[in-house]
Amino acid sequence: MKVELVTNLKRQATKILADLHLTKEPILITEHGQPSAYLVDVQDYEFMQRRLELLEGLSRGERAVLEGRTYSQSEAMEKMSKWLK
Repeated sequence: MKVELVTNLKRQATKILADLHLTKEPILITEHGQPSAYLVDVQDYEFMQRRLELLEGLSRGERAVLEGRTYSQSEAMEKMSKWLK
């Protein structure tokens, strides 16, 4: 992963963004020697957000199974029948 100082980001934003779009490699921005932020490509960020939403859905499903909040196929079909028309 590439690391850039916040002062370099201020001075060379256009070049850093061009490199980011070209390489798609996230950039760690540091401030006073400490990690401050990550700079990521928009498409990569949106992909990560969609992946996170899917993982959260899977987690809710696993939790429902563990807690016994499930339906048989016939119960599910009955509940979904108004939407399956």
